[in-house]
Amino acid sequence: MLNRYPLWKNLLLVGILLVGFIYALPNLFGEDPAVQVIPTTGYKIDAQMEKNIGSRLEQAGIAFKSVSNVDNTLLIRLSDEGAQLKTKEIIKAEVGGNYITALNLAPKTPYWLSVLGANPMKLGLDLRGGVHFLMEVDVDGALDRYVDSALGEVRSIMRENKVRYSRLHKLKTELGVKIVFDSEARLQQAKTLMNKSFQEYDLVQKKENNDFQLICHIKQARLQELRNATVEKSITTLRNRVNELGVAEAVVQRQGANHIVVELPGIQDTARAKDILGKTATLAFFLEAEEAANQRNVNVAPAGTKWYNDRNGRPILLSKRVILTGDSIIGAMVGADGQTGQPAVHVNVANKGLAIWQKATSANVGRGLGVIYQETKTDFIQINGEVVKKNRTDESLISFATINSPLGSRFQITGLTLNEAQDLSLLLRAGSLPAIITIVEERTVGPSLGQENIKLGQISIAVGLGLVLICMVLYYSVFGIIANLALVINVILLVAILSLVGATLTLPGIAGIVLTIGMAVDANVLIFERIREELRAGVSAQAAIYSGFERAFITIVDANLTTLIVAVILFSVGTGPVRGFAVTLSIGILTSMVTAIAGTRAMVNLVYGGRTVQKLRVGI
Repeated sequence: MLNRYPLWKNLLLVGILLVGFIYALPNLFGEDPAVQVIPTTGYKIDAQMEKNIGSRLEQAGIAFKSVSNVDNTLLIRLSDEGAQLKTKEIIKAEVGGNYITALNLAPKTPYWLSVLGANPMKLGLDLRGGVHFLMEVDVDGALDRYVDSALGEVRSIMRENKVRYSRLHKLKTELGVKIVFDSEARLQQAKTLMNKSFQEYDLVQKKENNDFQLICHIKQARLQELRNATVEKSITTLRNRVNELGVAEAVVQRQGANHIVVELPGIQDTARAKDILGKTATLAFFLEAEEAANQRNVNVAPAGTKWYNDRNGRPILLSKRVILTGDSIIGAMVGADGQTGQPAVHVNVANKGLAIWQKATSANVGRGLGVIYQETKTDFIQINGEVVKKNRTDESLISFATINSPLGSRFQITGLTLNEAQDLSLLLRAGSLPAIITIVEERTVGPSLGQENIKLGQISIAVGLGLVLICMVLYYSVFGIIANLALVINVILLVAILSLVGATLTLPGIAGIVLTIGMAVDANVLIFERIREELRAGVSAQAAIYSGFERAFITIVDANLTTLIVAVILFSVGTGPVRGFAVTLSIGILTSMVTAIAGTRAMVNLVYGGRTVQKLRVGI
């Protein structure tokens, strides 16, 4: 009974400890108050802007540590947290409305740790705060677009059934359409078609002079259904986008008739979150106009065409007829172009747009194809002293290429930077918003339970850990010291894994850590008590150590496995704080089994293994 681990097992344990220490280390460096600037699609941050912002801050007497541009995102690190709001206003005035400006906390992690992917763990709203958005859904705008769509369908049905009408337009004060005929017979024919194809409309006949009018109002029940569907679809899309951002324990819920609350705890990149969540954007694919070869005047576009500029400023004439929209895209992934190695978005097409897409690309081999990024933005302008909200759609040509062969359900979009490709693929995967969403309230949320509760949480870990360490040393002497070392290593590994997987630590999560500390010690107590029993039975010291670890193993696994099952169930069915508790508890159980069994055994082997022990004392 030599009680010695082979060299490879000792090296493996040392490697695990070293990796755990590296990935737990970033949590010791803290964070700098910062302001982040990220451009919207089609804009970029250049060296001149970076220089101008630095000069403006110096003129305003604001002390800042650095201004850095990384991956087209500007980060200004400040010396004082109180200067964040003033800095944000100065930068916002400098860069204008085409850039997102947001408060942030930038980790002070050394570069060499960042290269290894080591970052501090995120803290929840109750510990560090986060960002809170109150968003307004433009339900009326969505309903108006629904009527526009219905208008086109009515026109098509009338044309297909050869029912002639004089005029067809939307109602001015209500949601619906008006069709004007020159005879009652045609009106009755149209009414029959409308009753068959548009059952969600109430139909009213009316005659003015020689006009026979069919007024179609959307039924109130259908209007309410559309309003709810618009808000619910917006919530679903926002949840998908939050998931793509990798934010844990986020809150996305409806508030009132047309508002949505989004809370992102522990978010690191608030500027990008604001840009992604509020972006009402989609893609549209257009063929190059047939007149492009002969058209020279970029100020005049022939009917049914429109001029765009590519990223190099080259004018491109595209047809206005859409052959594919983002609604038909069911998947998107960032990759690399096989020929150039440049970033690309690999797209999967399905639904009703696939057949049209395949037919259009087959019939237009050799013709140019433009990818237009369409984004709806909201401006607030003053008219007669009143602030009025006005929506506008910005379009930019993000890719233009020649169709060399018919395109199928999979193709790629190139011509983007890596960040733009990542954002575009995220939006395509999460889906487009059904309505314009405006952020009407944005605030950085401080710790909701107060700084005092945060301190109490920290004290609870320190006191719990301290009492356990003292009791173990007093009761088990040398074995207690070994158990304490294993316990400290367990906490280091737990923090490292939480940091590595990007889990969000909340106050309930701290409770899970405290419980984990107790459970880790419990495993060592079982082992040490088993060794004491073997010594009382007259077994030799080496045999007692061997038997203690071997026979306690099954008991420890059973106890931890049942707790792990409960933690997994809590994570599966729970929400918010419950999931935070389940995450730390689950990870803590796994790390404690490694440290309490393998780690403790390795240290005991180091102290007592491979030599003759005349007397072994375990405990008082």
